[in-house]
Amino acid sequence: MTQRLSRSVFALSFAVAVLLIGADPSEVSAQDSDWRQWGGPERSFLSDSTGLADSWSDNGPPFLWSRPLGLGHSSIAVDDGVLYTLYRPGAANSRNWESREFVIAMDAETGETLWEYEYVAEPLNFSSGAGPHATPLVVGDLVFTAGTNKQLFAFDKKSGDVVWSHDLVAEFDAPPTLRRPAVKAGYAGSPVAWEDTIILQVGGPGQSVMAFRQSNGEPVWSSGDFLVAQAAPLVIDVDGEAQVVIFGGQTVSGLNPSTGEILWSHPHNTSSDMNNSMPVWGPDNILFISSAYNMGSRGLRLSRAGSATDVEELWFTNRLGLMFSNAIRLGDLVYGTDGNFGPGFLTALDVRTGESVWESRGFGRSSLLHADGKAIILDEDGDLSLLRLSPEGMEILAETHVFDTTSWTVPALAGTTLYARDREKIVAIDLGVR
Repeated sequence: MTQRLSRSVFALSFAVAVLLIGADPSEVSAQDSDWRQWGGPERSFLSDSTGLADSWSDNGPPFLWSRPLGLGHSSIAVDDGVLYTLYRPGAANSRNWESREFVIAMDAETGETLWEYEYVAEPLNFSSGAGPHATPLVVGDLVFTAGTNKQLFAFDKKSGDVVWSHDLVAEFDAPPTLRRPAVKAGYAGSPVAWEDTIILQVGGPGQSVMAFRQSNGEPVWSSGDFLVAQAAPLVIDVDGEAQVVIFGGQTVSGLNPSTGEILWSHPHNTSSDMNNSMPVWGPDNILFISSAYNMGSRGLRLSRAGSATDVEELWFTNRLGLMFSNAIRLGDLVYGTDGNFGPGFLTALDVRTGESVWESRGFGRSSLLHADGKAIILDEDGDLSLLRLSPEGMEILAETHVFDTTSWTVPALAGTTLYARDREKIVAIDLGVR
């Protein structure tokens, strides 16, 4: 591996960081409106940000800055005025992929590079878009990243120095790609923090899931012999017990995040292990899972019975199947865009019954965020929309075109600034009231 660190010439002042390693996830996420991980503060794609405008001018909301970035689908983590993401050098329409990836830190106000780290990452089957795919995780003074070839890094977030790293394939004999898909595009599951560890899907006998010590990368536990998938893990609370939900290739399971003990498992066998979308959890103990590829969506109610967890399947429907995008839950409804091949729909499902409350054409496969009573939707064609969503339907408040290449990356919202990327560039957009 080679390293290339570059820092901007202007001086930066950093606020004193609160030491979060070993903290409860709710403490990590509740500090402010930053977006430190996949899915934002609570991994739900919901933000407490306020002050968003209810409409935009004919030219759309103002761009604060825009810069070239490169290939990849990694989303953007935002922490204390710095953006973190991953990319591979190259042009959007090029098939001449380079054998290297970069982790990059950028100034959130200007987009200027603060530091970069380069490592070897062999191209895989990138016919549907080049990796890297996973999103950085920021905890305390560390940034954790996972590359296309299952390279796991922990960086000092200020300097970009490597604190520790693992090649999960070389060191743990993890399979380099998913076993069953025809398109083997590389690793995509964004890690989650739990106490003083990070947890992620790895793969291989007895190590479908692994936990590593945040401070030094020491393996803490490994568990599971099931096929893995691309979905990010999610920590939930089931009647007072913490569980990490793992959406694997053929099943969804709940594990003890401290030990890796498998607490429950339920089948969801989509074609070729393509369970890509992170589950959605609600205060009523209903877990929503969804995938395209000849499958659909399920509602599962989890409950504790003594030391055991009961899993009740409430419903199944094929009216909505998420391919790579995310869903959000507002009240009793889950909103998402169908990812099956054919006409796309923005769909509202009743999480208690699976009933399709309404569907609307006009949106391709899309990423969804919600803040200040409004949904922010970026579709794969680069169109950005501002909507109000309700059980009665949707109201489009504003629309604009942002990107000219495929846009499969979920944006990040920090305060009233939206950070978004496609396969060519990254932009900062002011969504605030003016």
